[in-house]
Formats: sequence, structure tokens, C-alpha cells
Amino acid sequence: MADRDKIYFVSDFHLGIPNREKSLEREKKIIRWLDSVKDDAREIYLVGDIFDFWFEYKTVVPRGYTRLLGKMAEIADSGLPLHVFIGNHDMWQFGYLEEEIGVKLYREPIVKEYNGKKFFIGHGDGLGPGDYGYKLIKRVFANPLCQWLFARLHPNFGIGLANYWSRRSRIANGEEVFHGNDKEWLYLFAEDYLKKEGPIDYFIFGHRHLSLDIKVGDGARYINLGDWVTLFTYGVFDGENLELKKFEG
Repeated sequence: MADRDKIYFVSDFHLGIPNREKSLEREKKIIRWLDSVKDDAREIYLVGDIFDFWFEYKTVVPRGYTRLLGKMAEIADSGLPLHVFIGNHDMWQFGYLEEEIGVKLYREPIVKEYNGKKFFIGHGDGLGPGDYGYKLIKRVFANPLCQWLFARLHPNFGIGLANYWSRRSRIANGEEVFHGNDKEWLYLFAEDYLKKEGPIDYFIFGHRHLSLDIKVGDGARYINLGDWVTLFTYGVFDGENLELKKFEG
């Protein structure tokens, strides 16, 4: 492999939970990971839910995360492509990271090709069968009127309210469980996509907080990147194969 030719994928930092102290400890660990990969990276993908809550008012963004934002700006300024996907917890991003830091921001999954391998990349929320309650909520949260109404709340109240609810979420209070391929919605999505849209080598998702590498169809793989709340896992493509790894043991 040539220098700077690895592609890294990581997801679900959920900065902000369960409290400031634990979040800051995790943020510093993320910085160490970024420093460890930036010199041999061709591109870096942050595949959603960087923050457990994020809302951009016209002139205000949530307090904190300055270490991560500064490191992201440093990486983007160096010319290294930094891709950021919007997740279900930080869907209210409206351009701040693009304008101030220089990342490439995505609201929907994308298909990319590297070294003859095709990658379907997205956070994963709302894909596949089931989860109809969340899909309805997502439509409400994505509605411009709802966003406008929330923006009318004073940031102290609006962000405080959102942080209160996020700390009561499944992420803050429990772990995900894998119940088999037939109940794994993102696996079922990948299976259906291959039948309808044609070949993909890797389906790269976050969202589920599980570290998974499962064969789909004849040769595709469903990769779930895990999280940085308990697992600290990430994916790296070396030009030939994609492998899940764990940072700092």
C-alpha cells in the first residue's frame, strides 16, 4: 500500500452523554484516534451521531466539543477529505461544519468506489423494514416548520430540554442486542438493495451500536461500525479489504 491510502470509517461518538466529564474523556480519546490515523489516511468518514444532540441556531451552536471541532478543522485544512454524515441525534445541522470547518456533509447515504470496490455508506437510521415509529418522528424533525418552531425557543431552554431527553435515551441507559440476520433491519436493507440495485461490496453503517461484519448475498458484506460509547471500534479499508478494529485495546 502507498502512504496515505487507507480509508477510515467511524460512527456514533454521541458526545454530550452521559455527562460532561465522561464526554470530555471520550472526546480526548477520539482526538488520539484521529491523530493516529490522519497521516496514512486517504479519506476519513464520520458516519453520523457525532453529537448526542446538535441544533444550529442562526448565531448559536451548542457549547463544548472545541477539541474535536478544532481537530476536524486541522484535518480539513490539511487537504485530507473529511466526510460527515448526519445521524438521527444530530440531524439539525444546517451548514456550520461545512462553512466553519470545511467538511463534506451528507444527509442521505452515498455510493462510492475505491480500488474497484463499491461502498454504500450511510448512518443507517430509517433504512430497511420496521421502526415505523422512528420513521414518523424523523419526518417530523426534518420538517422545516418544526425546525423553525424549535429555533424560536431560547437556546438555554431548547438545548437544555433536548439534552434532558437525550440522556434518557436507549444509548445513555442500555446496550443494543443482535437478534439475528432476520431481525437486523440494516442487513435486510442490504439484502433487498442487492436484489434491486445491483452489486455492492460493502454496506457501511453506524446507528446500531454493534460491531458487525456479516456476509450478504454472494459476496457483499454488511459492516456496522459499533460506537464510541462502549465499543470504540472503527473500520479501515487498506485498498483490498475492510477490517473492523478496536482503538486502545
